[in-house]
Amino acid sequence: MSQVPIIMPQLGESIAEARIVRLLIAVGDTVVADQEIIEVETNKATMAVTTLCGGTVTELRGEEGVDYAVGSLLGILEASEEEIERTGSPILGATGEGVSEPDIPPEEENLHFKSNESSYEEPKLVEPSVRGLPVPAGVKGAHYISPRMRARMDELGLQTADISAIAGTGVGGRVTIGDLENFLGYIDEWPRSSASPMRLAVADAMRRSWARPLASVGLPIPMDKLLEFRARQNPKPGLTLYVLRAFAVALSEEPTTAGFLIGDKIVHPRAFDLGVAVQVDDGVMVPVLRNVDQHRVSELAEEYDELVKAGRDRRLTAQQTSGGIATVTNFGTFGLKWGTPIPLPNETLILGLAAGIKTPKWSDEVGAFIPVTETDLCLTFDHRVVDGGGAGMLLQRIGQLLQEPEKL
Repeated sequence: MSQVPIIMPQLGESIAEARIVRLLIAVGDTVVADQEIIEVETNKATMAVTTLCGGTVTELRGEEGVDYAVGSLLGILEASEEEIERTGSPILGATGEGVSEPDIPPEEENLHFKSNESSYEEPKLVEPSVRGLPVPAGVKGAHYISPRMRARMDELGLQTADISAIAGTGVGGRVTIGDLENFLGYIDEWPRSSASPMRLAVADAMRRSWARPLASVGLPIPMDKLLEFRARQNPKPGLTLYVLRAFAVALSEEPTTAGFLIGDKIVHPRAFDLGVAVQVDDGVMVPVLRNVDQHRVSELAEEYDELVKAGRDRRLTAQQTSGGIATVTNFGTFGLKWGTPIPLPNETLILGLAAGIKTPKWSDEVGAFIPVTETDLCLTFDHRVVDGGGAGMLLQRIGQLLQEPEKL
């Protein structure tokens, strides 16, 4: 007779832990293969842990009401050699030819097993920072960077994102020092140029931004009323300014949409200061317009023009680029019909404005198709703070406000 582990299985792609709701067995019970023995609850559903093979329960280590990480040892079965061979179940404490690699930390070695060679962790009590939300699936695996590897990356000035192109050969797909050195040798003769300080600043901001779960939604907006109204103004305010103003008014009506998550609190904006992305050589400058919700477009126009010009000339001060809660970027000036911009690390939202396109639309009043100028608004948001429905309603409100430009 041999011991077979009962482990917390991987219950879904984004599930790293689960809570035991009910133990359906007790020590001494006889079970069969694929029998449901433990009822567990994840952030998504209630599921059951089943046995790998038939046998007798000799030990239970999991407790009801406690969260355990994937791979934790919850109990032990005693099974016959014939049953183990029939089901291909792993044996607790068996040894065999494993992967030997200096980069594997001792705490990780217990997380990998093949066939009948295995050792398992003791149960892990999990205390997620935000209970009920999914956390990265699986064990450290490819995400783990050993101290030696980290030291070599620091020596080369590399970030974690810089090695994403390297296919790891270590346990769990981990990138080893050998993989890194082979990759560096492979690209050694490739053409290269030094990244400018501006490009490095953008890269750093985007790395930090991408640490969050970002999502994008889009909505086509008719622009004819706005374009006709703007054409009658002298001087004509920038089209992006109208979008900035509509964005600020919509956010002021629902301020939590522009909040940011700190621990278990959503911090609301204290002022609706919005940034506008200005393209410069090898990067982007984002001057910030203050209290956009409180001033009409005509009142903001002069300051807006000055900030955009200063941005293009790279003459912005730290005060002129700080404190924004969201940004508008008009990538339509490049003829682009669609895009998914990325918000700055300190902002939850960024609104993209695409190129205006003449589109045939049916008119009940005329009884025929008429040309309508439409542009797509694309909103990228931090999904921890805003859901798709909230983002969609925000876009709808911005669209409504743009249909009454005289009120902006």
